Amino acid sequence: MATKELRVGMIGYGFMGRAHSNAYKQVGQFFPSQHKVVLKGACARNADTIKAFADQWGYESIETDWRKLLDRKDIDVVDICTPNNLHKEIAIAAAAAGKMILCEKPLAMNVAEGKEMVAAVEQAKVPNMVWYNYRRIPAVTLAKRLIEEGRLGKIFHYRAKFLQDWTINADLPQGGQGLWRLDVAAAGSGVSGDLLAHCIDTAIWLNGPMTSVSALTETFVKERKHNLTGKVEPVGIDDACIFMGKFANGSLANFESTRYARGHKALYTFEINGEKASLAWDLHDLHRLQMFDYKDEGKIRGWKSIHVTDNGGEHPYMDKWWVPGLAVGYDSSFTHQVADFITGLETGKPASPTFKDALETQALLDAILASAKSHQWVNVKA
Repeated sequence: MATKELRVGMIGYGFMGRAHSNAYKQVGQFFPSQHKVVLKGACARNADTIKAFADQWGYESIETDWRKLLDRKDIDVVDICTPNNLHKEIAIAAAAAGKMILCEKPLAMNVAEGKEMVAAVEQAKVPNMVWYNYRRIPAVTLAKRLIEEGRLGKIFHYRAKFLQDWTINADLPQGGQGLWRLDVAAAGSGVSGDLLAHCIDTAIWLNGPMTSVSALTETFVKERKHNLTGKVEPVGIDDACIFMGKFANGSLANFESTRYARGHKALYTFEINGEKASLAWDLHDLHRLQMFDYKDEGKIRGWKSIHVTDNGGEHPYMDKWWVPGLAVGYDSSFTHQVADFITGLETGKPASPTFKDALETQALLDAILASAKSHQWVNVKA
């Protein structure tokens, strides 16, 4: 069925590089289209490391300079899987080179950089997308549909949390490969940009824009040895963040993220309370959506668990996978994102979140950090 190649150039090779590469290899098998994804080139500074990555995942070639990758005529789409501080430079150069762009989240280090990136892709008119994959987990997408159908009625509350525990050790260094998320120069922020960014994107998608926030952040370990300098240096990222806020629809927000919740590796949950019904979702049980519907008969009214695996068309994406009752996992959300991106190319209706969409999340992140610094409420301004 595929009649056109979509030749991918990957910049980066870490956790997200693997997740994205797996999606590129899977998408044609489960979501056939007019495009055939070809893993054309992989790029990183260390030749031996990127060669091993390319061999494992089936990339045809390697580069050690991302600029050379952008110069190549055999690359259609650039996938930016680098630390956050490199997103802007690479994205702007990729747009100038006429490449389609898929960029890891968050979009940029701040709104100012994000605006430059949005301007670049819009001027070049290149398709673009940011990897906020959680909205494409079938149960989360089903929540979106139920809200759009009006089943919750007026929304009163949206609460979310994303908890981890991997940085509790004070001896853990910062910076360099694998630990750049602890280095403010590379990451821009800590759990806010890393974990809360996902929660915020999903919240905006499900419940609309947020207008104001009041935040509190904490850095529990003030100094860590830096892997690149070998010196003990101040830690500039947030280890934990709690914020409350208000959505444009009048509902209230309550969010928490931390890397200091002992016993939690990736606990991401959200709950939405409306006048007619409530919804809840848990990443640890990602194929289930919990729902309380007040219209149910009183004697049997209560929370119910919706097993989002039906392949009859009512459960998002599941008609492409297995028979009812057999779940898909975290990795499938990336496959769904690639499939939606390709559908956008073929229909002319870009799939979200585009760079411009992701700028809204970036504005919230900036407002959260500004509020934590000033100890005041901050209005969200994109």
